[in-house]
Amino acid sequence: MAEETNHTRSVLIAIGANLPQGEQSAHKSCEQAVAALRCVPGLSIEAVSRWYESAPMPPSGQPPYVNGVVRGVTSLSPLALLDCLQQIETQQGRVRSVPNAARTLDLDIIDMDGVCEKTERLCLPHPRAQERAFVLLPVRDVAPQWVHPLTGQGLEQMVNAVQGQEIRVIR
Repeated sequence: MAEETNHTRSVLIAIGANLPQGEQSAHKSCEQAVAALRCVPGLSIEAVSRWYESAPMPPSGQPPYVNGVVRGVTSLSPLALLDCLQQIETQQGRVRSVPNAARTLDLDIIDMDGVCEKTERLCLPHPRAQERAFVLLPVRDVAPQWVHPLTGQGLEQMVNAVQGQEIRVIR
């Protein structure tokens, strides 16, 4: 986990789950993910959104998701942060199978200080963030002035474009 020296970036990390891990609810898994993120060296969590319940996207007959977003500051490179997120997912029972499969935990980097990067492992900003109410509404809780780095759209414009998606605040 290489760190970049003397350089920090703001970061938005989406948290989601729709499967229990053993006896633990998806909501509890999301809260534990926040606790795990607080322990990542080189990452400081500044704000945590409210928790939302949303229908799966695309619709699939899966159980509803619990979603939230954390805003933080990191000295980690994008790939080093991704490695940390995937390690937390694995520790919480995530099994990678097919895209959009139900999961015990999903952690995604939504934005990292406006960095635009596309590699085999990571695409920044997250390629579908602007299409998903379950990302945009929690982002609005922690970063209401966020502007999509590629499209230049403000958050309210993006939120208006996803009206009608099934989502509600749960905490």
